[in-house]
Formats: sequence, structure tokens, C-alpha cells
Amino acid sequence: MVRDDREHWDAKHRALGTPIPQPPDALRGQTDLLPGRGRALDVACGRGTVAVWLAGRGLDVVAVDVSPAGLAAGAALATTEQPPGRIRWVEADLDGGFPTEDDAYDVVVCQRFRVPELYPALAAAVAPGGLLVVTVLSEVGDTGGRFRAAPGELAQAFGELEIVMHHEAAGEAHLLARRPS
Repeated sequence: MVRDDREHWDAKHRALGTPIPQPPDALRGQTDLLPGRGRALDVACGRGTVAVWLAGRGLDVVAVDVSPAGLAAGAALATTEQPPGRIRWVEADLDGGFPTEDDAYDVVVCQRFRVPELYPALAAAVAPGGLLVVTVLSEVGDTGGRFRAAPGELAQAFGELEIVMHHEAAGEAHLLARRPS
């Protein structure tokens, strides 16, 4: 499976233009919730637009993805946008589990990658006082499908955290949550 995923995402990333750093969807309009420094984890980072944006905000980032082409695009963007060394790029198949050896982050982002089996690992990766930022495709306001979250899925999955914002509409579900200090 990993080879097929890698080839699919490599082809997709190569076909796209130059990425632009941007905040994760769930955090737009609420960037004041981010710490000014610390460590961040960007899960399924794709071409690194969020990872580079986080690094630009002063965070040291671990960016994980299955696609070498996506990681290369992110690394190229990071050299033009950031001082080197703020982002560590990690190639890993997340279907096989959580690859990072680090135990907790001040910010954990997972945008447009839904694997409910990884929800406990995502929650566990959030440091005390840290922020979880998740956006997935949703059945709410859409026709549904295998990659879409059921109504309330994120709020239920991350209920041990303090939910700051949860919104579902137009085929997307967004969640911001904090681990109590």
C-alpha cells in the first residue's frame, strides 16, 4: 500500500505549482492561539505549506509525509522563506503508525488526512498547554464517502482535550483543542 500511496502523492505534488506558506484551515482567524515559540508537528504535511508557515511564526517543526516529492517541495519552499534548520522533514507512511520519536509538541497539526486509528496518537502528541489543530473532510454538508468524518467524529475522538472550536459544514470538519496544563 505504501508504494501506491507514495507514487500517487508524488505525481500529484509534482504536477502542482510552487506552494505558498499558509496557516492550517482550522486556525484561520485564530492565529493568536499559537505560541510564539516551541515545537510543532505537521502530520501528513504534503508540500509543507503549513510547516513553513509555522516555522515562520517561530516554531521548530517536524513535518511528516509519505511523499518524497511533497517533502522536497516543502524543503525548497523552506529555503526561500525561512532561515534553514527550523524544519525537520520526515518521510514516513502514517498507515503504519506514528513515526516520530519525540513525545510532545506545543502545536500538532493534521490537515486533510483522516485516519481515525491515529487520533489517540495525535492527542497524545499534544504537550500540556499545547494546541491540536485538525481539519478533515466531513459528511456534514456533503454526500459522504469513505474518507469523510461522521458528524461529531472529531469532538468525540478528542474529548479528553479542552475543545476551543469545533465546526462542521460544507463537507469539512475543523477542530481546535488544548491539552490542559
